[in-house]
Amino acid sequence: MSKFKKGRYSGYIKPISYLADLAIINSVVYLFEINLINAAPFHIYISVLWFVLSFYNKFYEVHRFTRIIQVVALLLKQIILFSVITYAYIGFFKQPNISRLNMGNYILTVFTLLTFFKFLVYFFLNRYRSILGGNLRNIIVIGDNKNTRQLIKTFDRRSDFGYVFKSKFDVKDRNFSLEACYGYIIENDIDEIYFSVAELSNKQINNLIDFADNNLRELKFIPDNKDIFSKKLKYQYYEYIPILSLRNIPLQEPINKFVKRSFDILLSSFVIVFILSWLTPILAILIKLESKGPVFFKQSRNGFNYEEFDCYKFRSMTPNKNAHLHQATKGDARITKIGSFIRKTSIDELPQFFNVLFGNMSVVGPRPHMVTHTNKYAQSVDKFMVRHFVKPGITGLAQVSGYRGEIEKDKDIINRVKYDIFYVENWSILLDLKVIIQTLLNAVKGEEKAY
Repeated sequence: MSKFKKGRYSGYIKPISYLADLAIINSVVYLFEINLINAAPFHIYISVLWFVLSFYNKFYEVHRFTRIIQVVALLLKQIILFSVITYAYIGFFKQPNISRLNMGNYILTVFTLLTFFKFLVYFFLNRYRSILGGNLRNIIVIGDNKNTRQLIKTFDRRSDFGYVFKSKFDVKDRNFSLEACYGYIIENDIDEIYFSVAELSNKQINNLIDFADNNLRELKFIPDNKDIFSKKLKYQYYEYIPILSLRNIPLQEPINKFVKRSFDILLSSFVIVFILSWLTPILAILIKLESKGPVFFKQSRNGFNYEEFDCYKFRSMTPNKNAHLHQATKGDARITKIGSFIRKTSIDELPQFFNVLFGNMSVVGPRPHMVTHTNKYAQSVDKFMVRHFVKPGITGLAQVSGYRGEIEKDKDIINRVKYDIFYVENWSILLDLKVIIQTLLNAVKGEEKAY
């Protein structure tokens, strides 16, 4: 048995943060005249539900490798739900005299202080690791391949993560042995062991797991991109039986679905009322003056669960029978002069906000393809159908990442699908906002493939 690590204070960060947050939400209430008849039930109510919400949202699961955008997402989710349960106190405990305005000021102040404290701790720990050299963890890597080398570069580059890379063990080396690794781990006080799944046998992996368990070392797997471990796995228990699912889809969670749908309704209603209400008549006149045909172009697309729906756009081409078969190409003779302008600025997509309002589409999501193209790519592009686990979008992560418009090479559709799958598996409302802002910026500066 090894000498176990002593004197580590990382374990105190979470309880201290929890107590500090409880102090904030319970003390700030006295800064405002909320008119509580009895303060004790209110303090018990918000404290207990804060604990429940924190557990549900994993609010305190912020690690050294957690990104800032994930911290912001945690804060927004926590404070939105906290606002709901705080206002629910008025009706639940029948408190008609409580000031709704001051309750709102209380929640806003709590949110401001929590955000400040959360980021203060986050940045302090980052600086503490990178500048002062505290809160560090010694690590080794077992295996020598592209993934392990990239991981080691990350450890060296991101000193704020607080990982100190000590050594790499090449499994292919004829002198390699797990026993030598174990000796090095104990002698050099190694905290975490990273190993490549692809390079060790099942027997070696089980041996390594036993060693880590018996010596209180953290063991972390580095997946091989060629096998199942490269996927984003969801780990669950059916009673006592562990089950792995291939991917976790955030938008299958009711709260996430509600947040996204609410955002879609608000934004689509705003665009329809304040932009399309006056822009449509102007474009209708210009489109009609240049060529005969309808103002709107309707085309069947595949959406959520592969179901077909009618997708709307401002007509940008002269009417033609093959519109549902051939995508627009550079210098396409079918595109009208006004059509060229509205396509370049993405104005032709604006009627799809009606699709969003009706529930066929979302503001952000994988872009829907023509039915003929969907059927083609479903057969030829690996994992193409994963895109249909969520609603299609007016804009998407793939489009703002350089993969919009005409598909000229196989890599265009393959990379588009990769970005779409990343979006499906990593959705957040902040990611949606990021995509929307980037879309607006691209529309202003223009895009090479916007034709």
